[in-house]
Amino acid sequence: MSTRFRDNTVTPQPVTVTAARVVRPDRREAFEQWARDVQALAATFPGHLGSSTLRPGAGSDEYHLVYRFADEDSLAAWERSPERAELVARLADLVEDERFAKVEGLEGFFGRPASAPPVPTWRVVLLTVVGVFTLTSTFHVAVQPLVAAWPWPGQLLLSAVLVVSGLRFAVMPALTRVFGRWLRPAHRG
Repeated sequence: MSTRFRDNTVTPQPVTVTAARVVRPDRREAFEQWARDVQALAATFPGHLGSSTLRPGAGSDEYHLVYRFADEDSLAAWERSPERAELVARLADLVEDERFAKVEGLEGFFGRPASAPPVPTWRVVLLTVVGVFTLTSTFHVAVQPLVAAWPWPGQLLLSAVLVVSGLRFAVMPALTRVFGRWLRPAHRG
């Protein structure tokens, strides 16, 4: 997904990939070391925005490795790299099954299983507006008075940095947890 503006320029959107792997029970320790290695390697690639490993719950052997890149080109460079291929080749004796899901743009804030129906766009937009409103209001009340003497471009830049980082790392994950059932209504059909 890319955002198209009136002049038809396309702005690349961040891409989130989830790799779900069922790990052999006797190979969990080796897989966790592999996951640390692959995440450390991914962090060295241009456009890498972060990654994490979600460990299985009780009675499960399914791990989820989630990684984000700034755009499709950055992701493609990572996925085509010989270094990644070398690490992926080490998986053969560690896993029994694997699945992949890829999400672009704001939808990446709202995690969902690959088999789930998509999150309705209007709900994504509504929660994003709530998040942006919360952060911009907080900035205006709490931070604006402290930087009132700054030139307005500096104030706007600080506002943008705080709002975007707060949205990505605090507000959207919290809203996703609180409104998870509303975002992903049960599929009836």
